[in-house]
Amino acid sequence: MMKFRFRRQGADPQREKLKQELFAFHKTVEHGFPNQPSALAFDPELRIMAIGTRSGAVKIYGAPGVEFTGLHRDAATVTQMHFLPGQGRLLTLLDDSSLHLWEIVHRNGCAHLEEALSFQPPTRPGFDGASGPPSLARITVVLLVGAGDVAALGTEGGSVFFLDVPTLTLLEGQTLGPDEVLRSVPDDYRCGKALGPVESLQGHPRAPSKIVIGYSRGLLVVWNQAARCADRVFLGNQQLESVCWERSGRTLVSSHSDGSYAIWSVDAGSSPTAQPTAATTPYGPFPCKAINKILWRNCASGEHLVVFSGGMPRASYGDRHCVSVLQAASLVTLDFTSRVIDFFTVHSTRPEDDFDEPQALAVLLEEELVVLDLQTPGWPAVPAPYLAPLHSSAITCSAHVANVPAKLWARLVSAGEQQSPQPASASWPITGGRNLAQEPSQRGLLLTGHEDGTVRFWDASGVALRPLYRLSTAGLFQTDCEHADSLAQAAEDDWPPFRKVGCFDPYSDDPRLGVQKVALCKYTAQMVVAGTAGQVLVLELSDVPSEQVVGVASVDLLQDREGFTWKGHERLIPRAGPLPWPAGFQPRVLVQCLPPAAVTAVTLHAEWGLVAFGTSHGFGLFDYRRLSPVLARCTLHPSDSLAMEGPLSRVKSLKKSLRQSFRRIRKSRVSGKKRAVAAGSKLQEANAQLAEQAGPHDVEVTPVQRRIEPRSADDSLSGVVRCLYFADTFLRDAAHHGPTMWAGTNSGSVFAYALEVPTAAAGTEKRPEPAVEAVLGKEVQLMHRAPVVAIAVLDGRGRPLPEPYEASRDLAQAPDMQGGHAVLIASEEQFKVFTLPKVSAKTKFKLTAHEGCRVRKVALVTFASAACEDYAETCLACLTNLGDVHVFSVPGLRPQVHYSCIRKEDISGIASCVFTRHGQGFYLISPSEFERFSLSARNVTEPLCSLDISRPRDATPPGDARPLRESPKLNQANGTPGLVLAPRAVTGAPTPREARELVRAGDTPEPPEAARSPMSVDSATSADTTLDTTGDVTVEDVKDFLGSPEESEKNLRNLSEDEARACAILIK
Repeated sequence: MMKFRFRRQGADPQREKLKQELFAFHKTVEHGFPNQPSALAFDPELRIMAIGTRSGAVKIYGAPGVEFTGLHRDAATVTQMHFLPGQGRLLTLLDDSSLHLWEIVHRNGCAHLEEALSFQPPTRPGFDGASGPPSLARITVVLLVGAGDVAALGTEGGSVFFLDVPTLTLLEGQTLGPDEVLRSVPDDYRCGKALGPVESLQGHPRAPSKIVIGYSRGLLVVWNQAARCADRVFLGNQQLESVCWERSGRTLVSSHSDGSYAIWSVDAGSSPTAQPTAATTPYGPFPCKAINKILWRNCASGEHLVVFSGGMPRASYGDRHCVSVLQAASLVTLDFTSRVIDFFTVHSTRPEDDFDEPQALAVLLEEELVVLDLQTPGWPAVPAPYLAPLHSSAITCSAHVANVPAKLWARLVSAGEQQSPQPASASWPITGGRNLAQEPSQRGLLLTGHEDGTVRFWDASGVALRPLYRLSTAGLFQTDCEHADSLAQAAEDDWPPFRKVGCFDPYSDDPRLGVQKVALCKYTAQMVVAGTAGQVLVLELSDVPSEQVVGVASVDLLQDREGFTWKGHERLIPRAGPLPWPAGFQPRVLVQCLPPAAVTAVTLHAEWGLVAFGTSHGFGLFDYRRLSPVLARCTLHPSDSLAMEGPLSRVKSLKKSLRQSFRRIRKSRVSGKKRAVAAGSKLQEANAQLAEQAGPHDVEVTPVQRRIEPRSADDSLSGVVRCLYFADTFLRDAAHHGPTMWAGTNSGSVFAYALEVPTAAAGTEKRPEPAVEAVLGKEVQLMHRAPVVAIAVLDGRGRPLPEPYEASRDLAQAPDMQGGHAVLIASEEQFKVFTLPKVSAKTKFKLTAHEGCRVRKVALVTFASAACEDYAETCLACLTNLGDVHVFSVPGLRPQVHYSCIRKEDISGIASCVFTRHGQGFYLISPSEFERFSLSARNVTEPLCSLDISRPRDATPPGDARPLRESPKLNQANGTPGLVLAPRAVTGAPTPREARELVRAGDTPEPPEAARSPMSVDSATSADTTLDTTGDVTVEDVKDFLGSPEESEKNLRNLSEDEARACAILIK
């Protein structure tokens, strides 16, 4: 007999409309440095810069906030890029020899990047040479001739083709083959050798019809395209790397594979020239590496500026990545930590000017972009307002802080300026375009912890992720790096004159310095930084440098438990005596966890003066005002020996291996006995299908739940503390509320402690004589022992409790302390709400049973309505191991929406995700880039900009070129589709995205206190206290809820009618 459990009628139309006003998913902008850059271009008229990557991405940057992003349809490497000056067009060459024309177009008042045309060279049999027809099998170099209407294409076979750029079609009859060039070369130079591929094409600065063609063999030919003849021939014998014109057009400079460069005079006679005017090897006389690129710029002072990459002595410094800047007797060798991709100078390009007068030098490296000010003595580096390398040291954790007070913001900016003072004349030279977004109404901080013990503060309020301040914790500890640095400096010679430039440093002095967790109290400017070796630092912001002694205390989390021996790394040794600290965050207290395992959870309550921390062995509570420990609790299971080995230990117990082997055998036997029971599964599926067909279609059937097997109590790492939380709530009885601390572990255990905090000390620096006491009030064990991801207490209205100091300083609505409180416990498998103080189950949602996925990240988010300024809802946002984002109502835990956000194979992206307080989020799509996304229909941060361009009338593309209506903006790392341009509604009504205001950058002003609820999943501080673990990645597809067949047919009919209506409108 089949039984049906029915729920309420179908979805409420009013609620569905409200969901559209609250929730909307968009991937908006990519912060950081492009991953694996491969090409660089600069438009001197529009002052914009383009970077191409190996994955086929194209990114254009101008002034801060002016960004355009595109992606080629084929994931091929971008090898070259060239701007059509002043037109807002970009020609790109991929490694498959295809050419693509991109355009910046304006729609709805904003500029967007679109791919207009593409060109695939035709392939012909034979080879590109004198004995066969020329072929475009492989393009090696591209040159835009004159104003950019014609492009010269150099090939691997030595031919030069000409292309009409507006239509991307080959110009017939203008192809220049190597046999035609060889007619102008003496017979003794030919000697049966081929010229080789075309290595360089450069246009004459004064005569647009003339170009210089440089062949790999070393031959340079000044070709007059109008007269179809060679004006000058330079018979070089060294393998050619690059060519550059001098501004007047009287001099050519060529660089070669032996580390030398040569200067050729174009005016001296008309016969073929065999010897250059001057040739030099800057770092000779010993063998040197090739000079890959050289630039020659003249100045009014008469001293030429020469910039070249490479050329270092092969034996001594062949592994260095250098760019040399030479002017008169001054030579500076810029030493970088990553490979040089390309570089350009920002100089005058007006024809009426006689001199280049370079202002800045921009060098694109594999891991960062460095800009030098060439007008200031010493050529200092210019701080970048964007494109800062997030991964200067590997990112180990991240957190977001919303609504930062203006006072704290100003203090952070001041501390950052004191760290790197810059001359007043230094300014960012890439200033093209206009940012149309208004100034954000509130400031947002993105904190990133790094492997070298640093914490970086980023301005995440708008499109440009701007560095504000850098905190280093390495100075507090003794490391072995000082002695090595002194030896390296002593061994460094004066020649070549190296100068370290850039901030990318992938090497860590000590892996124990790595930052695992950070928490910031924005109202008291206090923060906690926890590291890999069990160090927990309490810091406070100071506006002046100081010299002081840091208090040190230790907390033994094992509590003298016998049978456990730590086999991991040693603790970090702090420096003794007073230590100098610059302005900024200065350490006050160092708490050392014993054993020195990595800290997995941390939280700070500045109003009570308490910090809680957890490792794989247990958790502790510390009073940093009295400098005394309050609580230490061991969470280890008696058989949990793996937790004692540590992350850096390779010791594996034979006893544990045997135990796990026997467990697997035992489980396989048990599962074999259950297979007979599963034989009737097909019959059950058939019955379920019959029930679905026979049942009524106007009601919703409860979905079938998956059976979840409980986890073993003695699994490895069951004692890992996953989350910690402070709350002022009812724990002992329903009449009295007070401070509490909550801890959740990897084995599904929740510990709740009642705290006795002296009230006289509230808000003061010194603690009175009574010490803080902690008494265990409740202990909850989840049935399936799923790891606890987050804990939050809800007040009588079902809203999260405010952060510390928010209610006392009237910055948020005071919580309802009259009605009954509830605690929300989020595990990897389900969400459950318990009443307080009885801790009885109130409501739950089994995510794993319903959806077949596991929870990875959780946050309480306030969603403001896009239609009503005064309405907002607080919901629970969660990210699963499949990369999906689900939103649930609070406290009812009803599913609202769910979106596919991250690829399920991208484990590092899922582990790095962090939600913001107002419905946005960040996750790493590469080691150097954060993808920003929005779940809110109102709070969206995306580029809104315009560009003043002067473009000639477009020609109609012929059949050879392939026009593209719009370019799909695919995510570079994850491949989640999303168009650059929002599609317009064909019915005439605006889409939800168009209904929002045009100008939106950053979170909009918060709704009134009566309508909003603050977030408090992770204490008073940051937006990330969950553990960065990944777990098992399943391949099962997940679905939210299935509608009835009639509803599906109705939706299909509506969709077909909409498509027909759209076609009719387009035809009109």
